[in-house]
Amino acid sequence: MTTTSKNSVQGKSMADLAEEYGTPLFIYDADVLTDTYRTLRGLLPNAADIFYSLKANPNISVCALLNSFGTGAEVSSYAELATALRAGVDPGDIIFLGPGKDERELTACVEAGIHAIVCESLDELDLLDSLLAAAGRDDFPVLLRVNPAFGSKGSGLAMGGKPRQFGIDEVELRGSKHRLAALRNIQVKGVHAYMGTRFLNHEDVVENTRRILATAEDLAGQLGFPLETVDFGGGLGVAYFDNEEDLDLDALGAGLAEVITPFSVRNPDCRMIMELGRFLTATAGTYVIRARYVKESMGESFVVADGGTNHHMAAVGVGSFVKRNFPVRHLEDRAAGTSRPYSVTGPLCTPNDVVAKKVRLPEVRPGDLLAVERSGAYGPTASPGLFLSHGFPAEVLVHDGRAHLIRERDTTEDLLAKQRLVDLRAASA
Repeated sequence: MTTTSKNSVQGKSMADLAEEYGTPLFIYDADVLTDTYRTLRGLLPNAADIFYSLKANPNISVCALLNSFGTGAEVSSYAELATALRAGVDPGDIIFLGPGKDERELTACVEAGIHAIVCESLDELDLLDSLLAAAGRDDFPVLLRVNPAFGSKGSGLAMGGKPRQFGIDEVELRGSKHRLAALRNIQVKGVHAYMGTRFLNHEDVVENTRRILATAEDLAGQLGFPLETVDFGGGLGVAYFDNEEDLDLDALGAGLAEVITPFSVRNPDCRMIMELGRFLTATAGTYVIRARYVKESMGESFVVADGGTNHHMAAVGVGSFVKRNFPVRHLEDRAAGTSRPYSVTGPLCTPNDVVAKKVRLPEVRPGDLLAVERSGAYGPTASPGLFLSHGFPAEVLVHDGRAHLIRERDTTEDLLAKQRLVDLRAASA
């Protein structure tokens, strides 16, 4: 494995990569992706499978690399399903979830023969049942996504245990035995639950898992379906901000073993899934931007860079994030000595386009490169890349000391290609 220094990736200078591929630029380190997966895999009980949640970073090369280690895929759209399949993921290692699936997506799942569709409402079960009947299928596996009656603590964003569009409320599900029995073409095979994201305390993850597994066993017994798969979520976080610490993975592995092992003994034929996105990819990514201008405004120093929240909305505060700074560093060799506070902004015409607020950096000059660390998850995938029509940036994966362009930068022609200019004068003549 090639050592990664402060300003390089596997011996490849970030400045050189920025010169070759331009900025803004996302750089992913395959060694970090590998180490993150293998460390976690070595600590988790063997009974728990790891599925990669593509929403965190849907790049096909990132997905393929993780799949080469043995991850399955959790997808939530037709395009994510196509990505996982083209990346080489076995259909039997894919689950499809999401609260608003359409007929095209459901049909594609059936045709691909994925492991299971995770149904999130009773009406979705009815729709899928009718689609299967029309297709002459009577054996397609589904998981029931339950919104548990219990809540959780420690998440950056709660996804269950309170009013949510996700899943079927536990109380409603417990009263649906007759409705489930009326389904003729669906085979209910298990349960899915996801309590939240960005957990940084291992005890919260362990407790959630314990309660989800207990709920799954209880529901299967009460509603009369075989417990062949349980997806107990995951939501493992990474430390982005000051005063945050990464998960204690040793303690997490030991705690999950205490919960999963006895469950596995009671249910030896049950597949257990832990779905992870951010945890697997965040620390592998760096967002590199170039300062265009450095200016003062009413006593505050600003760095106006060529990229901002249009590519990295998570860094400014969206969803579970408050407006605190991701780790940012100066990439210039001369950057040393006394630092001062800068607010690092992008090129957008909104005061909210602030990547870092009053972050301390060595002197920044126009043309300097800055790196936003821990940027491998929810970068382009969760950002308004079409705002001001700048488009999305290039993405590069460094693997075995070689840089690979895994996404080309959007061009103006790319952005205009799907638009149509209507001659309104001719149309009204």
